[in-house]
Amino acid sequence: MPFLPHWSNVPKVVIGMLHLPPLPGAPRFAASSMTFDPIRDAVLRDADALAAGGVHGLMLENFGDVPFYPGRVPAHTVAVMTALAADVRQRFAELPLGINVLRNDGQSALAIAAAVGAHFIRVNILCGARVADQGILQGIAHDLLRDRAMLRAQHVKIFADVDVKHSAPLAPPTPTSLESEVEDTLLRGLADALIVSGSGTGKATDPAHVQRVKRAAGAAPVFIGSGVDERSLSQHHPHADGFIIGSAFKQNNNAANPVDAQRVSLIMSLLAQ
Repeated sequence: MPFLPHWSNVPKVVIGMLHLPPLPGAPRFAASSMTFDPIRDAVLRDADALAAGGVHGLMLENFGDVPFYPGRVPAHTVAVMTALAADVRQRFAELPLGINVLRNDGQSALAIAAAVGAHFIRVNILCGARVADQGILQGIAHDLLRDRAMLRAQHVKIFADVDVKHSAPLAPPTPTSLESEVEDTLLRGLADALIVSGSGTGKATDPAHVQRVKRAAGAAPVFIGSGVDERSLSQHHPHADGFIIGSAFKQNNNAANPVDAQRVSLIMSLLAQ
């Protein structure tokens, strides 16, 4: 999967999640009694554990900022995430870094990535529209791809979800609606890679779902974006090009907990078998 040169010799890519705690301005930030320095320290500890365990990339996400904005986030969120991403890039320059600004602010994710030298972004709804707890989320490909061209940031790859978690389609699915979404996301939305997930964070991804997406995607890379752990890795291994792992790397498999270095090592060792 040579679309990132760092991964040219990696058979199955594993990206470890850096789930940020509530950031300044988020409703739970005051309750957390955290200043910026403890947030930075927590992020770098998680990144240390993931890097030591052998992951092939990292992805920074404002996971603690619930309830999420449906679109653009405030400037202060972008500023804090940029500072944190810069710290991660400085310490782990050898690891590709991705940015995800929830719920669907791909333009801010791209701006952060371009500023700090990150390598990819995740976009939950690149094409079409979905119903989520934030309401109706609209595709942003038309703005995002123009921003990438304007910034001359074609090196920042776009990982786009299909049938994204924590959402539902506006219309009842048809037998070929998934394949149509894959085709639109790649050919009309110009995604560089696709992500398939279960119904929610940490929820299992249906292997049959992955196989359908992979068949429709052809040569485009397909990542599994939720529910991969030491028990499910073997059934997904033949069908996915890579894995984005968050909850399974955490203490007690809880996405809100710190990364457990032993769990990282365990899952990465199984991948190497």
